[in-house]
Amino acid sequence: MKKLKEKKYVLLNIMSIVAFLLFWQGFSIYNQTAEIMNPKYLPGPIEVVQTVIEYIFDKGTLFQHIWTSLYRILGGFLLGSVVAVAVGYICSKSKIISNILDPIFNIFGPIPAYAFMPLFIIWFGIGELPKFLMIAYVTFFPMLSYTREGINSINPVLIRAAMSLGANQWQIFKRITFKAAFPSIISGMKTSLALAFSGLVVAEMMGSDIGLGYIIVDSKNWFRVSDMFMAMFIIAAEYLVIYFLLSFLEKKLFKWKKTGISAVVENN
Repeated sequence: MKKLKEKKYVLLNIMSIVAFLLFWQGFSIYNQTAEIMNPKYLPGPIEVVQTVIEYIFDKGTLFQHIWTSLYRILGGFLLGSVVAVAVGYICSKSKIISNILDPIFNIFGPIPAYAFMPLFIIWFGIGELPKFLMIAYVTFFPMLSYTREGINSINPVLIRAAMSLGANQWQIFKRITFKAAFPSIISGMKTSLALAFSGLVVAEMMGSDIGLGYIIVDSKNWFRVSDMFMAMFIIAAEYLVIYFLLSFLEKKLFKWKKTGISAVVENN
């Protein structure tokens, strides 16, 4: 029954995407004669596919753009996540450090990523480092909140019981804290992922000559709208792949979300 529902859900998703593409193509064809907007600025899906073919076979640069953006997003996203988890753990264990850092987080958290990119370029040049830092920056703050929430929600009875049995801090972290907080960490990663891709586009729009964000800004300068659509849909595809991988990891590894952390601790 559950598998049947999942199949229906997947089929519904496919049907909605197909319906959207058909509507888009139909409206693009209609706009060629009605000229609701300039037809040059509203290409249909077929024209976008033709652009993909052009980038693959004529220009030969598409996979280079895709790979460059992919390793930037993975590097910056993982950097921001690791730092956020480490800082979140420290803040959750020390009220003094938390009270010192929280005002700083409250100041810098609301500042949009776009405001920092010029500073990163001035400080670190136009290489890869400022791009990684931009993506890590937008990933850090939501990840920090989810990490702290996950650690603070742990039942203290479990920790006291482990200490009474002679467990050291590393064993408590490994067997209880890590396992109990990791579902929240994964949820934070899924939430931060969209922001990380926004940071990627901003980073590649400034001080870059390769990447999907670069295609968008370069195409804007030359009014190549089909190129912009191509880059946007590839970014969306990369996002969906990473998001589904995180969801798969969450589903397969964290069974205590259904059975409870106590049962998992007892079985280990």
